Formats: sequence, structure tokens, C-alpha cells
Amino acid sequence: MPKPAPGPTPLAPAVATAPVRLADTAALKLDRSTVERLRSVVPRVATDTVATIIREVPSYARPFSEAMGERIRAAVELALVNFLELARAGSGTDPAEPIAPSTAAAYELGRGEARSGRSMDALQAAYRVGARVSWRGLSREAVAAGVPAATLGGFAELVFAYIDALSASSIAGHADELVSAGRARERYRERLAAQLVGGAEEGELIAAARRAEWHPPRTLTAVLLPEGQLRAVLGGLDQRTLAMSTDASGDDEGVGVLLVPDAAGRDRERLLRQLDGRSAIVGPERPWTQVARSFERAIRAGQTLPVPASRTPLDTEDHLPELLLGADAEALADLRARALMPLASVRPSMRGRLEETLRSWLLHHGRREMIAAELFVHPQTVRYRMSQLRDLFGERLDDPEEILRLTLALAVRPHAHPTSLDSTTGIPRLLPRSGTARPH
Repeated sequence: MPKPAPGPTPLAPAVATAPVRLADTAALKLDRSTVERLRSVVPRVATDTVATIIREVPSYARPFSEAMGERIRAAVELALVNFLELARAGSGTDPAEPIAPSTAAAYELGRGEARSGRSMDALQAAYRVGARVSWRGLSREAVAAGVPAATLGGFAELVFAYIDALSASSIAGHADELVSAGRARERYRERLAAQLVGGAEEGELIAAARRAEWHPPRTLTAVLLPEGQLRAVLGGLDQRTLAMSTDASGDDEGVGVLLVPDAAGRDRERLLRQLDGRSAIVGPERPWTQVARSFERAIRAGQTLPVPASRTPLDTEDHLPELLLGADAEALADLRARALMPLASVRPSMRGRLEETLRSWLLHHGRREMIAAELFVHPQTVRYRMSQLRDLFGERLDDPEEILRLTLALAVRPHAHPTSLDSTTGIPRLLPRSGTARPH
């Protein structure tokens, strides 16, 4: 039975599965002289147990044969002494008391196995070997001491019940450590995600990734979506995907953030399909230490681009001109005002039609039939409106610089998105329009 790995005090050593059997068998109550005789062979039995484990359980061969070997042998010897105290105590004593130090040590041993990344297989094998060798060594001495056959049978049952109790404690420790480590790792990964979108220095990110036991991919892509959708989406993504969310304020749902590894080409297409119907905004792919840029673009897209008619994901790669022009909303507003100054005197209803016609004329390079098809009007109507525009703008419509300004001014229609900032993260909460679901 190997020595437990060092670690914090056990949370709650679990022996709940074994006390009933121990209580049933503890009634054999060996006399003091027999117990003392058995205690005298404990060092030899402990040595034989460790040697057999080294030989039969390959995972423990090296650590048991190195400097820790003597400490492990001492731990096995202590476990055997505690067992003999149980055998001597009889039915009037709570069987958990004399073996409490050993079950606590077994619990820590299970935790140590989990921290080392090992399953319980090797440890369970070691327990089986320990039970066999211990019974063989102790039973020989019990027979030599004249222990009756009936008592010997109870003694055998007690040996294996004791091993079961130790094994149950180790299993509980292993499971608790996995849960604890999983929660700690999840917290570290949430912090890493926050550092990534916050644009932390590369050295800090590398250290945070190491703490989170997260192996960085080549690139990351930021995705914004309603917080309630995070778990549903995560199950179908790369296991390295990082997630974080903001606290909701009032009745608003928080915004969830996913950082998806290596989402390029067909992988990006697959990601977009997985996000269909979830009102997501997908940023560009960026080197993993620079994913803050992807996150910032997704935020800008949510602020400046129109809400899709359906809940299809908004891919920022498909809206680069609009994002470029919307990067400085005030500058775009000034550009529109100056470029479209000749329309200032036109009544609003007519101005809208003329702007629409001028925009189509610019985008279709003056092709009247194509303009008419886009606007669902007769080509003669296009000709009439362009005549009005020529009167208003004059030679400006032949000046390349003016054409550029007009194209920029009319290329993207302005869309106002009301926003408020999350006080903790600075992430805008996008307010929905006309009942359309959006990340908040």
C-alpha cells in the first residue's frame, strides 16, 4: 500500500461504503497476545507487500524503488498496525476510529493520483496485491499462534473489508480532486479569456495559459452571443474553446463570449452553421495573443451594423466596408453632410428618392437598366431623376474626388444602435430592436 502524495488536509475522507462490513467482522476480537505476535511480523509483511507491488504493478516500480521506497514501506506498516488495532478492538468500538488515520491517508493518496493525471487502475491493483500479501503473511502467523479456524475465517474477512475501506477512501479522494481541479481549471480559463479580450501582454497570456493548463492554438476567433446560448454551443466546438460571460443587469441577458481555436476556411463555415439561429456575431481570425482585435471588431459590428432579419450569425468578414466606414461615426456623418449638401434644399420625400437613385447610379456606374431594376422603376424615371441630380450637383458628378466622397457617403446607410456599457467588463450591451433577439 503506497504512501499518500503530499497535499492539503482531506476535505471529507470517505469510508461510508465500508463500515457496515467492518462492523460485522470486528466482532472476532483477537486476544492481546495474538495481536502482539502479529504486530511483530508487521515490518516483514510491509516489506514483502512493497516488494510485490513493485514487481506486479509497473506504474509503481520506479517511485517505490527510489528514495520514497522507505517512506512508502513505513506507511504500509502503519496501515497494518491500524488494522490490528481494529482486529483487537472488538464489536464495542466504532470500527472507523482505529483505522481513521489510514482512511484519511488513503483519501489523500487518491487525490495525489488524480493530481498526477493517473486513473485509479494502478492504485486499485496495488490494493489487491496488498490484500493478498498481507493476508498471506498475517495468516501464517495467526495459524502459528493457534487461532481457531472459525476465528481465522473472520480474520480473513476483516483483512479484505479493511482493504475495501481504504480503496473506497482513495476512490472518493480521486473523484473529489478531479471535481476540484476541474473547477479550478475552469476559473483559470475564464480569467485567461478575460485577459485575452482585454489585450493583456503576451508574457502575461502565456503564463495564464500555463496556469489554466490550456495549450494555445495558432489562432482564435471571437464570437459574441446571448449568455444563455454559451453551454449549448460549447459542446460542438473544439475543447480548447474559451468562454466567458458578463453579469446581466436588471432584466437584460448578459453577453457571452467564445474564443474559438483555428476557425478558418471550412472550419469557419462549420462554425457559422453551428451558430445558426443563435443571434451570434463572429469576429475575424487572429493570432491567439491578438484575439482582442477580433473581439473589438465583433463589438463594433454589433454597434454599427443593422440587425439581421433572421437570427443568422453576423459574419464580420462579410461586412468589412460597412465596418470601415462605421469606425468613426462622427466623421461619416460630417462626410455625408458635406457631400450631400446640394440636396439640403430638397423636400424630404423627394430627397430620399434622389439619394437612393444617386447611390444606385454610383454603384452601377451609370447603367440605367440596372439602376431601374434595382429600384423597381422605369428607366425613364431614372433618367428624370438623374436630370434633377445633374441640376443640383452640376460638375461635381464628373469630379473623381467628389465621386469618391459621394460613394463613401452613400455606400452604407447609417444605422443607430443604442448601447450601454457593462460596468465591470466595458462590453457594450446591445439593445434589441422591434423584438429581434440580439446579444445584450
